[in-house]
Amino acid sequence: MRALKRYDRRGFTLVELMIVVAIIGVLAALAIFGVRRYLASAKTSEAKNSVGAISRGAVAAFERETAESQILAANANSNAASQSLCTSANPVPGGAAPPDGVKYQPNTAEGSDFETGTATGGWKCLRFAITQPIYYQYHYYQGTRVPGVTGGPDPGPTGFEAGAVGNLDGDAVFSYFTRGGTVDTTTGQLTVATQVHIDNEYE
Repeated sequence: MRALKRYDRRGFTLVELMIVVAIIGVLAALAIFGVRRYLASAKTSEAKNSVGAISRGAVAAFERETAESQILAANANSNAASQSLCTSANPVPGGAAPPDGVKYQPNTAEGSDFETGTATGGWKCLRFAITQPIYYQYHYYQGTRVPGVTGGPDPGPTGFEAGAVGNLDGDAVFSYFTRGGTVDTTTGQLTVATQVHIDNEYE
């Protein structure tokens, strides 16, 4: 009969346990960072999509020819139709700063927030509105830049700039998403920036 050799059962050493705990800690830190970055990216997609929609609204408004209402005498001609950018819109929400790490619910009543403007200016001219809560303050300016923006192409006095200003982490640093366009005074054509310009994306 063969004798069975018994092996002493041994547990993990303190060093092995410390290595395992350290690995778990590193993985947890990476997971938390990844989740935070994913959530921030989801929030910034609101700004990117909205700024793109505002700039498309500006282009569509420019391409619509407008003609003034006239009563013509016999043998008279009307004034020629013209193309022009929408005039500037009030920031939504109003005030000097964007929501401070929280969402803002736009007011959908006539004459409030995105329900302001005319056929030739403001949000109604752009045909742009948001009815859901928003993280960013939205801007549209004709002939000037969004306040606080220093980077990206300058559309100049004949252009427009659409923008979103945010403060997701509630500190004193803002994020900016802008896209503009310029009207060539020689050809009368509107040229729009190729993509949204971003400064401090996750602020």
